[in-house]
Amino acid sequence: MTGNGVLGVAVVGAGYWGPNLIRNFLASAEWNLVAVCDLDTERAAQVVGGRADVTVTAVLDEVLARDDVQAVAIATPARTHRHIAVAALRAGKHVLVEKPLADSVAAGRELVELAETEGLVLMTDHTYCYTPVVQRIAELVRDGSLGDIFFVDSVRINLGLVQPDIDVFWDLAPHDLSVLDYILPGGLRPEGVAAQGADPIGAGRSCVGYLTLPLTSGAMAHVHVNWLSPTKIRQMVIGGSTRTLVWDDLNPQQRLSVYDRGVDLVQQSVDRIDRRTASISYRLGDTWAPALTEVEPLGLMVAELASAIREGRPPRTDGAAGLRVLSVLEAAATSLRARGALVDVVPTDRPELELVR
Repeated sequence: MTGNGVLGVAVVGAGYWGPNLIRNFLASAEWNLVAVCDLDTERAAQVVGGRADVTVTAVLDEVLARDDVQAVAIATPARTHRHIAVAALRAGKHVLVEKPLADSVAAGRELVELAETEGLVLMTDHTYCYTPVVQRIAELVRDGSLGDIFFVDSVRINLGLVQPDIDVFWDLAPHDLSVLDYILPGGLRPEGVAAQGADPIGAGRSCVGYLTLPLTSGAMAHVHVNWLSPTKIRQMVIGGSTRTLVWDDLNPQQRLSVYDRGVDLVQQSVDRIDRRTASISYRLGDTWAPALTEVEPLGLMVAELASAIREGRPPRTDGAAGLRVLSVLEAAATSLRARGALVDVVPTDRPELELVR
């Protein structure tokens, strides 16, 4: 850390996501981008824009040996996250990891436990959790505006890039799962996971997928992800006992709508053995659109990382949050092998997994 309190950071990976991190670290008054590490140094130099104050290198050990690097941001393929993050944590660096945290629960748990042992911040880059719309959704759920949550339906489909090494669940579902973990009371702790996947084009992995997650409250969450849809949809519907919320991320004029509509169930005793029937009452109220600010989510994310480091606390999307998402993805893979059966989710939240506050 420099004398003015600015933190030094290095970004590992200058491919698809790395340039976004680089841009936001450069724009932040709380960070000094001192190095970018990528095997393709020419591409990394182009991303940096020829800035002489930012070192470009292909050697990770050079970055980790620098005293002016307090944190490392990892934006490389998921299969490399564990190796790079372990090396950074053992070098005494705080770590930010692009989603998913790792390529397995075991690897993710190793990172969380190592960060705790070393007293360092481990943060998962669940970018959507730092968007103004998701922050507002979390507030509405938390303050009871929606009542008890009955269901969540999430759709993330488009004509997307078929990944060479992961299926559509690992590519797209982490976005929706991280949002669920952020907004649901107590985080994402489903009673099980059932996954159905299809590969109609013969790619060798699921290109269309459906996740069903029964929640402990009795609610149900459903996630649809798809690489093959000619129509792009980014929508989440959260139904509550009082109101229903619709988030349409492709509608910049009204991303968030709250409907004061719903169904009330009135129970009435009808005979001597006390069997009951349900009388349905429908509520048709107003619709309103909460005001949303326009800010750069990654800007808020890198600011949160800086605050967590300075305050010695877990960030909002810490390693434990990344581990909960990983546990659902791994359970989904197990369910796929079991032809869509409902399977248990490996528990991840233990006291020893929490970072030192």
